[in-house]
Amino acid sequence: MSDAVLEAYRESIDNIDAALVFMLAERFKITQAVGRYKAETGLPPADPGREAQQIARLRSLAASANLDPEFSEKFLRFIIDEVIRHHQAART
Repeated sequence: MSDAVLEAYRESIDNIDAALVFMLAERFKITQAVGRYKAETGLPPADPGREAQQIARLRSLAASANLDPEFSEKFLRFIIDEVIRHHQAART
């Protein structure tokens, strides 16, 4: 037996998940270009000052959106760590 309300919620979740995947893919295309640029110009793979600014910015946005700032920071930290890993790999 199908529950139409639940199915509608799940369809919305699936659409949001797809949008998140495509947005992350686009973000990583840009950060990979940044990594190549940093490698070519001798800049370090990580920028702790920029990372701190981004985390503070995302925490503020999360609070405005009624999303747990701790969760948003963990999410962004995960992304930043992956970007740094890519930037380090661009040097080899």
